[in-house]
Amino acid sequence: MIWLFITGLLSGIIGGMGIGGGTVLIPVLSLLFDMPQKTVQSINLIYFIPTACVALITHIKADRVEKKTVHSIIPLGIVGAAAGSLLALGLDNGLLRTMFGWFLLLMGIREVWIGYQTGKKDKSDK
Repeated sequence: MIWLFITGLLSGIIGGMGIGGGTVLIPVLSLLFDMPQKTVQSINLIYFIPTACVALITHIKADRVEKKTVHSIIPLGIVGAAAGSLLALGLDNGLLRTMFGWFLLLMGIREVWIGYQTGKKDKSDK
């Protein structure tokens, strides 16, 4: 039970920073608690709503939200979420878990690469 509390707290902190709490929540629930991938993703979606609302309010107060961009991407996000949910229902749990693992790996590599390029650029500017 304590591990669920720690997982929720850590996911909330990371989600509030804008990184996405699912990056912690999904692997922990699927690997440590051996939950099926579809169950874990469902929990993540339900968990996402209140944490995203709190993060959004905080970022709006800090004037860090481009409202024109938000209005154009919300409808597409809703359509994409519906399509992704329907697609996920038809996939095997193991395949879904593998696809999510690859996604996290590729996003991690991308973030490291961007950080490396930014660091390289900062050093050349001096």
